[in-house]
Amino acid sequence: MTEHLIIGGGVAGCAVARELTRRGAGCRLLEAKTIASGASGGPGRRGVRANGRDPREIPLIRRAREIWPSLHEALGVAPLFERSGHLLLIERPEDRLEAEARVALQSRMGIPSRLLGKEETRELEPAVGDAVCGAVHCPDDGVADHTATTRAYGEAAKAAGAVIEEGVAAGRLIVEGARVVAVETADGASHAVAGHLFVLANSAVRDLVAPWLELPLWNLAFQALLSAPIDPVPFRHLIGHAHRTLSLKAEAGNRVMISGGRLGRWDEERRTGMTIDSEVAANVADAVAVYPSLAGLEIEVADAGHLESLSPDGVPIIDRLPGVENAVFAAGWCGHGWAIAPAVAPLLVDWALDGEQPAALAPFAAGRFSA
Repeated sequence: MTEHLIIGGGVAGCAVARELTRRGAGCRLLEAKTIASGASGGPGRRGVRANGRDPREIPLIRRAREIWPSLHEALGVAPLFERSGHLLLIERPEDRLEAEARVALQSRMGIPSRLLGKEETRELEPAVGDAVCGAVHCPDDGVADHTATTRAYGEAAKAAGAVIEEGVAAGRLIVEGARVVAVETADGASHAVAGHLFVLANSAVRDLVAPWLELPLWNLAFQALLSAPIDPVPFRHLIGHAHRTLSLKAEAGNRVMISGGRLGRWDEERRTGMTIDSEVAANVADAVAVYPSLAGLEIEVADAGHLESLSPDGVPIIDRLPGVENAVFAAGWCGHGWAIAPAVAPLLVDWALDGEQPAALAPFAAGRFSA
């Protein structure tokens, strides 16, 4: 059996491993730390949303949302996805014109979306602050446990015959002619690549492919906050915001997760991230401004330990390695790309095994930055 090699044990790598084994192909996955220890892990749940996405991602999230409700059954685990609906809240009148265009675009692309006025928004979210004057509503969006999803993909792949090695960091790719023939790990060992190589280690992809391609990517540590129990949780939906750096999710035990893109500080030497007190306070202040009943909320967990990779236009870079016929890579998920992984993984495997670039992945080619 031809063995394919995967670098990276996040949701993309584990989903590709499961897809390869589902098709009867052999594979080996190398993860520098542990499964879901990077951007695919961390506290709380994450949004599975079409609302507010770049139009290039909408075909992928449309496919992914068809997969998410029954994904747990395919992986043999407890339910992973909860359909809560998503509200993108609006406070400034100048954001309403963009919201109208957003609703028209999403509706045209098959994503049920509606622009709500002030009173309609309050019917769905009675506790929202007085300054909120409307919202974009996507009823089919929801949330899922990203850590559990990543681990479930990994376990399903292992059960089907994949070999997963943790604590094995890829150092460099060894290319002969037009093929990757091996991956040399940080300890000097060599892992042969008999089939295809999938470089999916997110924050490490840029350095691994640097000899062939200069990717416009950078790494940042986003913070995620988890509150002490609060009764009641004042919101009912997955909440985003048109101009505040804010995302709100209801978590188990009447806890609130506050995120949205505020940054922590990454310690490269220790390979971990730390939250910044002023950014924690600012995130909480935004949450209270939108939902005043959150005043006095206590934060139990403040996490910035999961390094994320970003691209200039905020969507992933997914492509073949130039001049190398058996290597594909994906990175720059920008903190929200994990939700499209159930749709991306089969397409990556199609590309590798069939040789034809899937049309849905063409907009994510690295060449879009070459000009």
